[in-house]
Amino acid sequence: MKVILLADVKGHGKKGELCNVSDGYARNFLFPKKLAIEADSTALNDLKNREAAAAHHKKEEIDAANATAKQLEGKTVTISAKAGSNGKLFGSVTSKEIATEIKNSLGIEIDRKKMSVADIKNFGEYTAEIKLYTGITAKITVKVTE
Repeated sequence: MKVILLADVKGHGKKGELCNVSDGYARNFLFPKKLAIEADSTALNDLKNREAAAAHHKKEEIDAANATAKQLEGKTVTISAKAGSNGKLFGSVTSKEIATEIKNSLGIEIDRKKMSVADIKNFGEYTAEIKLYTGITAKITVKVTE
């Protein structure tokens, strides 16, 4: 019997998958525990529509990430910091500060956790890499001044 799983079932598949199981297993275990529904024409049509919607949303997210990457690529963000007499910063410039400055100057909201940047403890220019989506990154230049 073909069923559509409503939850992950060990040994048979993950939620939303179409799988073939024995009639007794479906009627006595999967259906009473609401782990699956029978794969009739309406259920298959719903499954197909859900998969199409998920693919559409994923494509929209990828397009938005590409657009954001285009906006960010090659931009320079300037951050002012205090330093001692020897030119070494008090503390360091963090990814949170960089994300805040990107939002203020470019108007683009960036999650600080998706940004990778080396420790910035001196004045100068540094490169920060921002991961916007799987396989989509943007590099910006961070300029630290006094």
